Amino acid sequence: MIPSRRHSPLAGAVWMMVAGLCFAAVNSLSQYVSFKLGLASTQVAFHQYLIALICLLPWLVRHGLRQSLMTNQFRLHLLRVLLAVIGIQLWLWALAYPVPIWQGIALLMTSPLFATLGSALLLKEQVSRARILATLAGFAGAMLILAPWTDEFNWASLLPVAAALFWAGYSLMVRYQAANESSHTIVVYLLIFSTPFNVMLALPEWQWPSESQWLLVAASGVLTALAQMSIARAYSVAEASFVQPFDFAKLPMNVLAGWLVFGWAPPGRLWLGAAIIIGAITLLTHLEQRAHKPVS
Repeated sequence: MIPSRRHSPLAGAVWMMVAGLCFAAVNSLSQYVSFKLGLASTQVAFHQYLIALICLLPWLVRHGLRQSLMTNQFRLHLLRVLLAVIGIQLWLWALAYPVPIWQGIALLMTSPLFATLGSALLLKEQVSRARILATLAGFAGAMLILAPWTDEFNWASLLPVAAALFWAGYSLMVRYQAANESSHTIVVYLLIFSTPFNVMLALPEWQWPSESQWLLVAASGVLTALAQMSIARAYSVAEASFVQPFDFAKLPMNVLAGWLVFGWAPPGRLWLGAAIIIGAITLLTHLEQRAHKPVS
């Protein structure tokens, strides 16, 4: 029997906020080095996640790397990581285009909405009418942020939506594999397999980063590792249902970072659309928890 862990709400919230700050810095650094300094987004992805892997290796070894690599779902791990890598590449491509961070990060938040659709279509889970309505409302919020009826709309704005779709597929596979695999095994294969996938995508337009490009990419890699460890720490010290809402803090953090680095100020429709998306995700989370609550 696994002993119950101590629930530390404050520590969980702090670690989740630290992760949000790290990701906001990573996004601004990645966008600056690709958009302003001209390093291809595929190169950014490769170097960033390779450095993150190197930084996390001691943590992986300490938590039992060899044992975590033991699996009977090797092909499923490959497919899952491929979905994650495509999502990463689409996101960094959007930043390099550039899609303003305020718009991109808000549209990334639609990933749980796609996961809800996928759970019904692919995993054959029962989806209530309330969950369907919440999902539709969330996509309505995304449309408000995209604003395809305005002259400001650019097709590149759909790249974060595509990234959210692939990350939703990744999340569904995590949910499916979690029944037979430990969370550490799932994380280990993500970190290890992402590097060869990223290098294959980077090779066609390979270029060695300049000194300034390298310093920024290295910083983003270290911060990516810190963000991943912060998320793991948050979920280890507090209940997932408690810390998950603090993930929404990444929106104002990224908006602030985009304004400080690039001077991008979001329009008012961002906050309305984001509020609708956050409300929809919160309702979906509540409904899912209630559906899986054991009957006493």
